[in-house]
This record gives sequence, C-alpha cells and structure tokens, in this order.
Amino acid sequence: MNLPAEDYGTFSAEGYFRGNDTIIGAGRCGGKAKGLAYASLALAGSPLEEVIGFPDLTIVLSTEIFDDHIAHSGLLSLYDEDDWDRARDALDQTLFSPPIKFELERLLDRFDAIGSPPLAIRSSSLLEDSTTLAFAGKYQTCFSPNCGSRGERYDALERAIRNVFASVFNPSARAYRDKHGKAHREESMAVMIQSVSGKKHGGYFYPELAGTLFSRVFRRPNPRIKKEDGLMRLCFGLGTRTVDRCAARTFYLTNPSLRPEGSLPSRIAEASQEYFDYIDTEHGAFLTGSLSMFGRFLQKEHKNYGVYVQNYGDDFLYSTMADPEVPVRPIFSFPELHVRERGLFDTAKALLRHMEGTAGFPVDIEFTYETEPEKRLRVLQMRPLASYDELGKVELPDVPDERVIFMGDRMVSNGMLEGVTRLVYVDAKLYKSNWDPSGAARAVGEINKKLAGTKYILAGPGRWGSRNPALGVPIRYDEICNCGVLAEISVPDLNFSPELSFGTHFFLDMDCDGILYLPVFGRQGGNRYNTAWLDSMPYEVGGHPALRIYKGSFSAYLDGEIESGIIISS
Repeated sequence: MNLPAEDYGTFSAEGYFRGNDTIIGAGRCGGKAKGLAYASLALAGSPLEEVIGFPDLTIVLSTEIFDDHIAHSGLLSLYDEDDWDRARDALDQTLFSPPIKFELERLLDRFDAIGSPPLAIRSSSLLEDSTTLAFAGKYQTCFSPNCGSRGERYDALERAIRNVFASVFNPSARAYRDKHGKAHREESMAVMIQSVSGKKHGGYFYPELAGTLFSRVFRRPNPRIKKEDGLMRLCFGLGTRTVDRCAARTFYLTNPSLRPEGSLPSRIAEASQEYFDYIDTEHGAFLTGSLSMFGRFLQKEHKNYGVYVQNYGDDFLYSTMADPEVPVRPIFSFPELHVRERGLFDTAKALLRHMEGTAGFPVDIEFTYETEPEKRLRVLQMRPLASYDELGKVELPDVPDERVIFMGDRMVSNGMLEGVTRLVYVDAKLYKSNWDPSGAARAVGEINKKLAGTKYILAGPGRWGSRNPALGVPIRYDEICNCGVLAEISVPDLNFSPELSFGTHFFLDMDCDGILYLPVFGRQGGNRYNTAWLDSMPYEVGGHPALRIYKGSFSAYLDGEIESGIIISS
C-alpha cells in the first residue's frame, strides 16, 4: 500500500497499530510510532519489501497510559516545575495500576512467543519527530536484556518505561519546548517497545551493523557530493554510536569512498570507531566493548571482520592479514564495505528515494543490517529530517589576520551572524588542568541562560556534547541552545578534535535551530586559532576557571559552498 505525499500530516497511526493488535490504551501513539507505521505502509507492495524488514515485534503504550499514570500518581505539578532530580525521583517511586501491570505481563508473553529477545523501550511523544520539530535525543531510549527470572524481566521493563516517562521533564526537553514556543502541558508520552534487531554471539547480543540514513546532505566536504543522494552514518554493534557524538563511519552515497576526515591515516584513525555497544544476555547489562579486547572473538564470529577493521600504527593503515613490525591498534575504519557490501548501499539509496518521494519531504531513517545468512536491512525508525534553511551566497570579508579569531576549511555551515556582543570561550588547557567536566558544562549552561536572545558565539575544544568528557565539554542541549554559532577547536596536544558527525542528534538540533557550526583544525592550512587574541584581550571568568566571556562586536561568516568560514572581531 503506497501512501500519497499529502497524507503524512494527517496520517493516523493508531489505526495501523490497532489493526495489528499492537497498541495498549485508547490514546495517541506519538511521533516515533507514527513514522514507523507510515514507513511500513509505504513499503508494502513495493519491490523494496523483499529486501527491507522491520523489528520482529513492536508494541505501543499509548499516551493514555502516561496521562493516567501521571494524574493518578499526583504528579501533574511536574509540568510546572524545573526540578529534574525531583521529577526522576518522584516517577521512580510510582507504581503502575493493576490493569496496566496485567497488560505489561501480556506484552512480555508476546515477546516470549518470538524467543524472548532483548527489548528497546523508545520514547514516542506527541511533539516528537514532527515535520517541524525533531526533539532528537531529548527523550529517553532504554534497553532491557529481557533475561533472568520472569520477575526480573518484568521489573526491568517497568523501570525502563518509568525512565522514558520521566524524560518528558528533563532539562533539554523543557528547553527545547520553551525555545520553540510549546507549552509543557502540550506534551504527552507514548512508548514504543521493540524487539532489538540483531543476533546472539555467545553471550553477547548486537546487530552486525547499525546506522542512520539521511535523504539529504546539508554539509558536504566537496561540492561534487550531490545533496539529494543522501548520507549514511554507520557503526558496528548497537546503533547508539551513530546518534551520539561518538566515532562512526560516514558514507556519502554519491561517492562512498570519500571520507569527511580526509585520507591521511592519522585522521582516519582519529575518526574511527574503537568501541562498540552490545547487550550482555548472561549478566543482563548494556555494555561497551573495546575492539582491541574483542578482536579475536569478533574475527571468529564475523567473516567480514577484515572488511570492517584495519590496524593502525606508525601513521600507516594495515590490513588485518598483514603482520607489521610496529605496534598497532585495530580500528573500525570499514575500508572495503562500500565495495564488498554494495547491496547495502544500493538498498539504502533506493529506500531513501522511495520514502522521500512518498512522504514528500526529506527523511531520516535508523536501521540495522546483517550480512549473513541473508543480507537484510531493517528499519527501526523513520522520521522527517529536521528542517535546514540555507542562506544565499555568503561573502567572506577581507580583514587583517589579527582580527580573525577562528577560521575553518571543512564541513562548515552556510550563513552569517553579525554584530554579536558576546564570545564565550572554554580554554582547553584550563579545562584539562582544572578537571571538573560537569562543572564546566554547568557553567556554560548558566551563561547560556543569561545570554538568551543574544545569539552569542560559543567556542571551545573538541567535540561538544561527547559521551567522553576527555574529548570535549559534556554539555546538554539546554546548556548551549541560545548560541548562534558553535566553533569546535582542535588541540592535538591535549587530544581534542572536532568530530564531523553530521547526522547525530547534536547536529540535528543545531540544524533545526539554525545554529551555525565551524570546526577549526588549528595547525592545518586554511584554519586559524588565534590564541594571541584570546590571551591578550580582556575577558570575564565564568563559573569555571576555563570559561571566558569576551565583550565586543563579533561576526561570523561561513560559506558552505567553498567550505570556508571565519569568526572575527569587528
């Protein structure tokens, strides 16, 4: 059944799930479930139906369950408060009513009937994944290993559902609703419970490959990349690493051999995945494994190991079959994937064309892929790709070098911001020497609140919002949501480097909110990191020793066509 493009806005997914007897409650199913239902119907009857699948079972808890639970627990006041700790603690203490417990027990029975797979418990709120607002990463996704006794499995499921419920009240979600003029009480939460797509390898469960697909490319390392051909961001194992600011492989579907980080072995190694996420079914835990420790196991389990992995050492990349005389470490660089698994790329391009053509707008799809025994792509989510408005041609002004504070030459946004009165900067050395990453992030957040409405410029080391604070300041969305430009600075001596991760929740936020982005690789040609200006000009110190606030007049000019951008002092 193919759906006409104009149907998405008015499409009601509740009928789809009720027809399949896979919805609990009389409420709405939310944005994430709507996208999945739409994708399923859009692919039905098409040639792609033979090569594309979905999770084995998806069951939705409608918004009625959330609304009743909040009301009956006496927690409606959480909508009007801004106390995240209280919200989490309060919801953690709540109990589901006997009728809901009965339905959740029946739900587990249905998953038992397909082999008791691990479960993904995903948010599907009313405002989430709309054609105008992404809410990407604002709400919780939890995993349940679904192992142990029946009581343990039930408790894990109930705990995960409460965590998803609680995420309605988290600071990033509240800030996102505030910024986009949405009343907090407009929001309600449905929950999508899915069997995790993947396989069991010994005591470990994970998909072989997982990633995200985008039908449009808004940041290109080369003008020859066609925006309409789309992009794939891919990792080994559970797909959490493709949506978080973690290392993963980016493939431009126009030319999958082209890497945004360039072709130098050192840059490839720096941008490559070295850890993967999996579910330990014996100990009932979501864990992260290191490739260096799991290498021999993975080599036995996966015949395509050599297609995924190279060894890096002495500024050279070696095949896994080579026996180099220098110390090496393995990395998931996926050197031959686009050649050996051509079908994955052909299917991805066809899927993106079909879904964008059917829906009538660019789309963002999360997927898994197994190379054996059958080559099958499974769609986990489909949503509208966050809107992104490109301005016209931006002319970079000719200014003296001493006025250029930052300059970058790859993966820049397209746009300009003039006459900004504040530049907020985190000094890399002081960030490391006064080690308090969460304190630094909260200090940035306080400045962000004070500068609301100014579209200030924010700059600092490494990848902002990273899971690993050693790689960058671990901020949340609500702590930078008011900035107009973000400059991420490479400081190789301290192991800081931007991670050009278009397609992560972090970048979807910036695109949707019109925040410009400039990565700065300070020691490379076409880049500038003017420490002389930063150290000589007066500034105020914020709530952490590394945080500086400069007053003046600052402007940013970013030309996405020629891949060049500057931030200057006017």
